[in-house]
Amino acid sequence: MFDHILLNIVFLLVITVGLVSISRRFHLPPILNYILVGIIVGPFGFGLIESEKSISFLAEFGIVFLLFSIGLEFSLTQMMSMRKMVFGYGGLQVLLTGAFVYFSCQMFGLDIETSIVVASAFALSSTAIVIKQLTEQSEIQTRHGRAAVGVLIFQDLMAIPLLILIPALGTASGDSLSSELGLAFLKGGIVVVVMLFAGRYLLRPLFHEVASSKSQELFTLTVLTVVLSAAAFTEEMDISMTLGAFLAGMMLGETEYRHQIEADIRPFQDILLGLFFITVGMMISPAVLQSDFFIIIAITLGIMLIKGIVIFGILKTFKKPEGVSIRTAVSLAQVGEFGLVLITLALSYELLSDELGQILLTSAVISMMITPLLVKFNGRIANRLCRQSYQNNFSEMENVIKEDTKFLSEHVVLLGFGRVGQTTAKFLEQAHVPFVALDMDIKRVHEAQQSGEPVYFGDSAKHSIIKATNLSKAKVAIITFHNYHAAIKTLKTLKDVAPELPILVRTQDDSHINEFMAAGATEVVPDTFESSIMLASHLLLMIGQPPSQVLRQTRAARKGRYSLLNGMYPGESDHTPFDNAQIGQVIQPIRINDSAFAVGKRLEELPFSELSINIKSVKRGSVRGDDPDVRTRIRAEDVLIVQGLPENIDKFEYYLNTGK
Repeated sequence: MFDHILLNIVFLLVITVGLVSISRRFHLPPILNYILVGIIVGPFGFGLIESEKSISFLAEFGIVFLLFSIGLEFSLTQMMSMRKMVFGYGGLQVLLTGAFVYFSCQMFGLDIETSIVVASAFALSSTAIVIKQLTEQSEIQTRHGRAAVGVLIFQDLMAIPLLILIPALGTASGDSLSSELGLAFLKGGIVVVVMLFAGRYLLRPLFHEVASSKSQELFTLTVLTVVLSAAAFTEEMDISMTLGAFLAGMMLGETEYRHQIEADIRPFQDILLGLFFITVGMMISPAVLQSDFFIIIAITLGIMLIKGIVIFGILKTFKKPEGVSIRTAVSLAQVGEFGLVLITLALSYELLSDELGQILLTSAVISMMITPLLVKFNGRIANRLCRQSYQNNFSEMENVIKEDTKFLSEHVVLLGFGRVGQTTAKFLEQAHVPFVALDMDIKRVHEAQQSGEPVYFGDSAKHSIIKATNLSKAKVAIITFHNYHAAIKTLKTLKDVAPELPILVRTQDDSHINEFMAAGATEVVPDTFESSIMLASHLLLMIGQPPSQVLRQTRAARKGRYSLLNGMYPGESDHTPFDNAQIGQVIQPIRINDSAFAVGKRLEELPFSELSINIKSVKRGSVRGDDPDVRTRIRAEDVLIVQGLPENIDKFEYYLNTGK
């Protein structure tokens, strides 16, 4: 449509903004939005942009940043801690799936190089879609979630040999194939060693020096330089430049600057990555989809069925329950973005014909489009396919919880046993309040149970699991998840099972307070709101503001935010029960002046008991006496270290000075 590359890019961005805005309402993954834009504007769609070559240069940078970000997420520590899942489940999955696909391609008459490309691409799943969907559903720490993560980690690790293999296949001739492949892997090995050496001995000191300059521009520029330098180095070695980016990401992912690097590259990554997936969409022909519809659907269903059966068989071999095996298999049955990268790379090296490439790309994209639904309903699918064993497994969990909680009453049901949940549990234990907790992290539950904690593995969004906690006799339920989607599902389940039960919900910020309140929460406590209030109140006290004034300010900030607690402030009284729980007692030094009324008085003569003041210490010169005797006489220039509510400390200090 436009001859100028800049106009093409601007036109693309305008269409992308509009389409992504609309599709977000349907919760479609961003990758699929970009691919759809490519189909619409591409030469096989409306022909608004005649060739993807006009933006392919920028799209190549998108691939580089995709692989760099995957490398950043790759954790050697996590890989070693999950080595059984990574090398056991993941290794067998890639090997067996690749072998099935390779021999299937051979049966249909494809040559060796093409068969290897298709097997390599289809053996990999979508890290971006699966991890995002599992995280939103709070299933990342479940048994099937951890198994899926283990497989995905190995698939990411396979990026190194596959990114060496595809260019080698593209440049090797028939007679010298084995020698060319051997040379390519030798060069690849040298590249990996050089990059590992550079990461250990050069990159960490470099970023330490750059970070010490405290220049955001210099830090960002250094990140871009490292990424592009690594990509250029591997390209000069006749290996895919994406390998260099992936290795650079792996190296930097092990440093303390990982999160800052992620934040810096994300704007570049998201935009350029979007252009890459747009170019993928431009390669897909609706005409080919129409003419080869049944072939494309057969390939899509065939690869998803093969991968599903392989993953299910592997997990059953490792003695995983049928439900866990099916949920993992369903979640990983698709072709991923890495598969798209390998197919487009193979097209650039002419290892695939244009028609076959379009068919494979279309099949891969369709499998990715199905994935969010499959992951979302993986539990229902497992329930349908193995209803008896699946229900027996849940029944066993429910029976254990029922048996252990059948004598509980007036207890707290704690949903989520992460850092916030465990802190809450400690307070409940100190107050001798019984509680029962549910969590989906099997390792955390196991460790807590070994320590004697009443913590059980179970999905708190399931009615039967919630009922098993003896919810009808509970005093209150508290939801401690930071994930909005999991919290709202659990809240709705609680209201279905026990409509009158008070429910306290913790959330990270105040963006979903109205939704939680509308869903039936009795009270919502946002982390950021509370932490900012406490930080500000401590700051005001440290700079010398009167405690009573600080108390009034914090009350005013909370007023209207917590409707339930507002009812506990009748007439702005200084003696509400909530003061002690919410503001808490403070420790404050009081210096006794020469003219103070308290000089010469014994501690027992002071009204500290009436004001609920605890005199922790008396400091005289450089000597500090803790837990002083009540017969101690106060001298001028003494410092009393007292503990109590801020307004009571104000009254006590006034009495010390005036005797009133």
